[in-house]
Amino acid sequence: MLAILGVAIASAMLLDMVMLATGMRESFRELLLTRGFQLRLAPKGTLPFDTDATIADVSAVTQTLRRNPDIREISPVLGGSIHIPIGGRDVSASVLGIDPSVQGDYELQTGRDVLATDAIAVNDRLLRELGRRIGDTIRVATGYDPQTRSYSGQRDLVITGTVRFLYGATDQSGAAVRRETLQQMNAQSPTRAGDRASLFMVRARQGADAEQVRRWIEAQLPNVSALSIATAIAEVDQRLSYFRQLAIILGAVSLFVGFLLVTTLVTVSVNERAGEIAVMRAIGVSRSHVVEQIVVEGLVISLTGALLGLALGLVTARYLNSILAAFPGLPMAIDFFLFQPKAAWSALGLVIASGIGAGVYPAFRAASLPISQTLRREAIA
Repeated sequence: MLAILGVAIASAMLLDMVMLATGMRESFRELLLTRGFQLRLAPKGTLPFDTDATIADVSAVTQTLRRNPDIREISPVLGGSIHIPIGGRDVSASVLGIDPSVQGDYELQTGRDVLATDAIAVNDRLLRELGRRIGDTIRVATGYDPQTRSYSGQRDLVITGTVRFLYGATDQSGAAVRRETLQQMNAQSPTRAGDRASLFMVRARQGADAEQVRRWIEAQLPNVSALSIATAIAEVDQRLSYFRQLAIILGAVSLFVGFLLVTTLVTVSVNERAGEIAVMRAIGVSRSHVVEQIVVEGLVISLTGALLGLALGLVTARYLNSILAAFPGLPMAIDFFLFQPKAAWSALGLVIASGIGAGVYPAFRAASLPISQTLRREAIA
């Protein structure tokens, strides 16, 4: 039972590491495809919202993109920050300027979307910080000087609804307004004024080759970087390679520990039953049958431990995911440990294979025992 428990713990760690190695990638891929936008356009040499850089002349860019018949929808997004004076204190939050008819950044939870130019939708965290309700009017600014405590780009906006940002972090306060509203509020800032966007989200028509559309966009618009799902995942893989390497190392260690545990247990068991095995060989039991019996013993131990380990691994994965998901700036929709049947079967298959391998050495050792010498040694003992 202790051996089975040890194998279960090793199997649980192996499953968790397999889930960690593949979970982030698949979770990020599912997140990018949540609203069906296969392409993102960012300022040249940057990732979306990596810097404060923006793409100028949105109208001209949109007109160029519409020349491609494979492009179905275009959603320009302008990012920024806002400041809201409430009760003598300054509440800051991130803000997205969007077109509500084609936006792919949030899901409306309650109330109405930002259909009017004086509307603002906020997430639950910002609504709690403000102590306001849907329908209230708030004074919002896009600039704040902490030394003079003065605001710029101010405008009265009405809270029309609450939203959940798909790419927002758990601890992030966020809001959404119409892009033209945010542009008007940014008019006083020379670096942010004008027809600008931080990001374009592009949806290709069904059946179109997104990679081919991406290459066309970069050829037509040399001042932007076009990211498809594949290129975005490659960037994420590069930035999170540490987690994958850690998962591979710990997974290999757990598999090796389980292999050694089963090998040791079966070897000890064979040594204790050397006389019994010799008697079986003396009465005509074949070597192959002895080998088969001992290999099956190691397989049963590994299989039982693996099944227990799968259940234990799912429980520990949920706990570990809650810890890692609290990292600042990480989108709340990202799962480090994403359960996939393929990952579970892979972990189970590796444990079963190690169980078979663990029984091979002691099995052939037992089948090769000299019958007469073993019986004599057991009789003297």
